[in-house]
Amino acid sequence: MLRCQTIALVALILFGWLDSSPGAESGRKVLRGHVPAAGSQFTPKGRLPGTDELPLAIGVPLRDPAGLDQFLADVYSPASAHYRHFLTPEEFAARFSATEADYAAVRNFALAKGFKITGEHSNRQVLDVAGSVANIEQAFQIKLNRYDHPDEPREFFAPDAEPTVDSALPILHVSGLDNFSRPRPNSRIERAVAIPGAVPNAGSGTSGSYMGGDFRAAYVPGVSLTGTGQNVALLQFDGYVSNDIAAYISQAGLTGYPISITNVPVNGGVSIPGAGNGEVCLDIEMVIAMAPGVSKIYVYEAPNGSTAWSTILSRIANDNLAIQVSCSWGATSPGSPDLTSENIFKQMASQGMSFFNASGDSDAFVGGIPFPSESTNITQVGGTTLSTTGPGGAWSSETAWNWGYVSSQSK
Repeated sequence: MLRCQTIALVALILFGWLDSSPGAESGRKVLRGHVPAAGSQFTPKGRLPGTDELPLAIGVPLRDPAGLDQFLADVYSPASAHYRHFLTPEEFAARFSATEADYAAVRNFALAKGFKITGEHSNRQVLDVAGSVANIEQAFQIKLNRYDHPDEPREFFAPDAEPTVDSALPILHVSGLDNFSRPRPNSRIERAVAIPGAVPNAGSGTSGSYMGGDFRAAYVPGVSLTGTGQNVALLQFDGYVSNDIAAYISQAGLTGYPISITNVPVNGGVSIPGAGNGEVCLDIEMVIAMAPGVSKIYVYEAPNGSTAWSTILSRIANDNLAIQVSCSWGATSPGSPDLTSENIFKQMASQGMSFFNASGDSDAFVGGIPFPSESTNITQVGGTTLSTTGPGGAWSSETAWNWGYVSSQSK
């Protein structure tokens, strides 16, 4: 693991992500990875109005990243005396996070630049702020331009150059300086007749579709464990209609279990479910189907378009309510490494939390892999279609996804 981390660090340096000298004034450092490729390929339509207010998530670097990598190597090695001796969020912050002085320095910087503090995090890795475009441009010495999006019917904004800050200021990354890539559900809903070669299968749902106990019968036949005593956290960028969950539980015959679902609002939460309702419902329903006896499902809901990945990830890691975390959302396009979120994934690992991310329904990645699928610090799940089941619904075969979809990344 250490060798891989060393290689990753060298790669970051070679590609300029951690370079702090070229392109900056004396005494200032460049924060690489904030200008999307499209921002340098297209002609800007104009500037964002200086009075517009934007939410930002300022990432603060760890104080001992090498020590954290060594700790993770030990805590996951059966040969180590520290095997599975996981940390609490408080222990992680005391041992690896930025010092209180460094976090205060970032807070003072934000206040001095006219930003409002909208959220502080106990792991001292993220500071949520909001500020006017004019103040943001002055603070980071950039211009925020408007562009036509190449793949979506909307405009996006992005900085004209990489942001810079005082070289002594402990800032790792700033999320929110562009909105080129927004979180989107990784599922893709199609009628079976629209998929070449698709035929009804042996499930208990409509037209032989799979639902409820079909998934346990196929993947964990004969297993009596139902998730009792376990909690699951779900990362969501939308809300859901609770009646849809109740209807699924009833139709799937899972009413005999005490289902407990707790919504956790992040960055204000989601008051009215939007277009992502289906994805959120699907995630909840699949947890119930595979683990009907699960003790609690925590649904972390954050408004899409104004919540950074690092903000919601940090909240989940610091709450530490579930050691299983599931996500079915991804960025719309490949982008620069999200260094702050990667550190939070490591925090989760140090606490014994497993982060599972859906690979999505759009076949192989083309032209790069979007966040968080490209992360080496999580478990990527999926990539197959359950083709057939045998007697009693037991697994019979499955195939790699190849439904002829063309990802927007290849356009």
